[in-house]
Amino acid sequence: MINRFLGLFSHDIGIDLGTANTLVYVRGKGIVINEPSVVAINKRTNQVLAIGDEAKKMVGKTPASIVATRPLVDGVVSDFEVTEQMLRYFIDKVHKESFTVLPRPRVVIGIPSGVTEVEKRAVEDAATNAGARQTFLIEEPMAAAIGGRLPIQDAAGSMIIDIGGGTTEVAIISLGGIVASRSLRIAGDELSDDIIQYAREEFNLQIGERTAENIKIAIGSAYPLQAAVEAPMRGRDLVTGLPKEIIVNSDQIRAALAKSVRTIVEAIKTTLEETPPELIADIMDRGVILAGGGALLKGLDLLVHRETKMPVHVADDPLTSVVRGTGLVLEDIDSLKDVLVSTQFGKIPR
Repeated sequence: MINRFLGLFSHDIGIDLGTANTLVYVRGKGIVINEPSVVAINKRTNQVLAIGDEAKKMVGKTPASIVATRPLVDGVVSDFEVTEQMLRYFIDKVHKESFTVLPRPRVVIGIPSGVTEVEKRAVEDAATNAGARQTFLIEEPMAAAIGGRLPIQDAAGSMIIDIGGGTTEVAIISLGGIVASRSLRIAGDELSDDIIQYAREEFNLQIGERTAENIKIAIGSAYPLQAAVEAPMRGRDLVTGLPKEIIVNSDQIRAALAKSVRTIVEAIKTTLEETPPELIADIMDRGVILAGGGALLKGLDLLVHRETKMPVHVADDPLTSVVRGTGLVLEDIDSLKDVLVSTQFGKIPR
């Protein structure tokens, strides 16, 4: 009863709880938060020092007593207590302007499609302990499809490929359900790791996560570019131990990313092999939709088109597809409740 009363003064929110970034959608307002899923903790006192943007600035630059950590690994909760504190921070930040003392919102959270019941329960419990009066879960490819305005409830096939930070989700959707899917633990973070490994093996150069990510964004590609582009790669020489800078080009970085990109393409082809022929015909008409931050990798749409012979489109603002999907579910939760995979099923109260 108290929760329901407090809920009158709370904003219902949709959360894309990503490995790399957390995005928050407030019902009636749109996307209000887009911050890294990073928490800085003082190991001596277990005190949380910073969350989000402030914590990301500390990655790779902290003294021994401070750890800047990601509480989610491969899209699932790896540190329950830190995830709970991060969620509480975002829920409180949303309600700061409305002066709500004890926010008790309804929350819709996107999760990878391949997670176990235990992992689902961990996300639900973390959100409930962080202040949610009700928590609903939705699979990320379904949320991305809704966010991309695909007609998921029609008797026709739609194909969505959501490449996030920790997971790649490939799904064929029809009649409000997932017909065939693949969930890979290879995505944006793995691509950055490939660049770190390449620098070590080819140049004896140790580079950090942020450097690798910046190079991936600047010159990374999955398909040959019309003209090669270059970027500086700075780090520590593993032979001399001294700072070193080299210039790398897009062809070298494409070679570094090739193995992981190939794994993603193979997962797409395997999912298509499991898809009923009638749905394949629909997808050939509508095309494949790329969503998530990985969709911004240059030439990925061209590579997928070459390998699958299907038309491929990058979603509008692919980084926000999942959180926009959770927001659309919030706006019309009664008609879309069948797409939720919450373990607390039952009638959804108004």
